[in-house]
Amino acid sequence: MGKLTAAKIRSLTEPGKYSDGDGLFLQLDGKSSARWFLRIQVNKIRRDIGLGSLKSVSLADAREAAFTVRRKIAQGIDPVEERKQERITVPTFREAANSVHEEHRAAWKNGKHQQQWISTLESYAFPAFGDRPVNEIEGPAIRDVLAPIWLSKPETARRVRQRIATVLDWACAKGFRATEAPMRSIAKGLPRQPKKDRHFAAMSYADVPAFVEKLQERESVGRVALEALILTAARSGEIRGACWSELDLENLIWSVPAERMKMGRTHLVPLSDAAVAVFERANAFKVGASDLVFPGQNVKRPLSDMTLLKILRDMELAVTVHGFRSAFRDWVADKTDYPGEVAEAALAHAVSNRVEAAYRRTDFLDKRRLMMAQWGAFVCGSGSTGKAVGGDAAATPS
Repeated sequence: MGKLTAAKIRSLTEPGKYSDGDGLFLQLDGKSSARWFLRIQVNKIRRDIGLGSLKSVSLADAREAAFTVRRKIAQGIDPVEERKQERITVPTFREAANSVHEEHRAAWKNGKHQQQWISTLESYAFPAFGDRPVNEIEGPAIRDVLAPIWLSKPETARRVRQRIATVLDWACAKGFRATEAPMRSIAKGLPRQPKKDRHFAAMSYADVPAFVEKLQERESVGRVALEALILTAARSGEIRGACWSELDLENLIWSVPAERMKMGRTHLVPLSDAAVAVFERANAFKVGASDLVFPGQNVKRPLSDMTLLKILRDMELAVTVHGFRSAFRDWVADKTDYPGEVAEAALAHAVSNRVEAAYRRTDFLDKRRLMMAQWGAFVCGSGSTGKAVGGDAAATPS
């Protein structure tokens, strides 16, 4: 039985704490100001938990609230932390996705990827649960979004799954939901996707010289850029973003800054005579308002990535722009004696072996100069079609 009664409370006039027992107190601060609190230990720490003012919480209500708090503590629930969680405004999945996109986009070098990341969620996830609180998105809802495209658009489906997971994991880290994305259970609820060769469609290196010769039949900024890409074995984004300030044609070197490289490290590209000739032809497209070697329609912005692909499609070729890097790699393997690591350095690939990566301090620049010179001679038809040797030797007939 409590120590306080309604009549006794009405008679109180002196400020102070008045106990009802079991840790329940009425704090009287003045004639018109009184509040309830429960003094109790939570995880061996004394806490005073407010239960409301006397004006809105009666003695009976205060006792019931105190009982509820004690029961939660007995169940291992911290009522203070629980109240903090209740005060947090949980965003919708759409709001959370936009926040994640905004936080991550600065780390993505590829503008196309920045847009695709959010657009895939807009197309597939938002219509299903974009307006639901992020803490209510569970496995069945995600599975239902993925199921219609899981087999028909496997690559898109995998990207949607990964991006949904990123949003939910972010929400968990921010305290908006109790668990991370339930991806393991979702995978079990979907059929096995057929295995597919994910290699980029590539032109055979033997066909590259004839292709370049045909490419040179017409002159356009896109065609010159594609020829430069082939001769430098660069990625599309690297060549399209190339700036005159990065090129040292006198010393035959192109220095691609770290912020434009996939691996985030400055990449030195040795230029063959053929590559230098292509960059010199690009002078015809140079404009004073831009440092870009291959400006787009807006001269202050690089060519669209679709410009290079359209050239291939207009020539009715079922290959990709990225595939020319594969053609180069195959040529090195089949027609030269250069070690694989030299070719991989030319492609600016990461060293897969962590121990080797930790100790390697060379970028094989001197060997790459010779290799790229031989590649340029081969592509432009002035080199041997036979075997070339690495090291300090020149290309020799087989």
